[in-house]
Amino acid sequence: MRKEERFRRVLEYFRENNPQAETELIYTEPYQLVVAVILSAQCTDKRVNLITLPFFSRFPDAASLAVADAADVFELIRSCSYPNNKTRSLIGMAKSLVENYGGILPADVDELQKLPGIGRKTANVLASVIYNMPVLAVDTHVFRVSDRIGLTTNAKNPLQAEQQLVRHIPENLRAIAHHWLILHGRYICIARKPKCAACGLNSICRYFLTNQAT
Repeated sequence: MRKEERFRRVLEYFRENNPQAETELIYTEPYQLVVAVILSAQCTDKRVNLITLPFFSRFPDAASLAVADAADVFELIRSCSYPNNKTRSLIGMAKSLVENYGGILPADVDELQKLPGIGRKTANVLASVIYNMPVLAVDTHVFRVSDRIGLTTNAKNPLQAEQQLVRHIPENLRAIAHHWLILHGRYICIARKPKCAACGLNSICRYFLTNQAT
């Protein structure tokens, strides 16, 4: 199957079966999403959502977080992975946001990456979710699912996968395609034992067809 045809059929499937896909992180405004996304690295969205409720009660905005005591932040996020690193990132992000951007989250991906704790993947998530920018964040789920289905070929890292994906995914679908692929990887195309029998894409999936043949 030609790659263009595989992309067309995959996008059609997701559009029909999950037309309202969105992040499972709970937030009400940009500051809250930045905090949640930083916390979500190597941590489940379910765990993050449990942490952020009391966190936002204590630190409701970037200004309050910017002057927070590290011990107070650590205590609130200690149940997530890498709490020491994330404590530094959260306070550093808040300080930079207040001092350099007037507390307003920038929409530009390059500017977002200047904030502590914000890498390319996180910047793409924020730009697409908050500002609906035509960018596509590649996390471990997106990387795995894209490779298995056959949307990417021999991508060695998330950037290479992103570059391949955006060549074939229309700009108006890139933001939601990120969620489609993440959710598919989270609930169907799981890492250790994908649920191929329950997958509506198995008829065009490179991984399934290859393993079925063997």
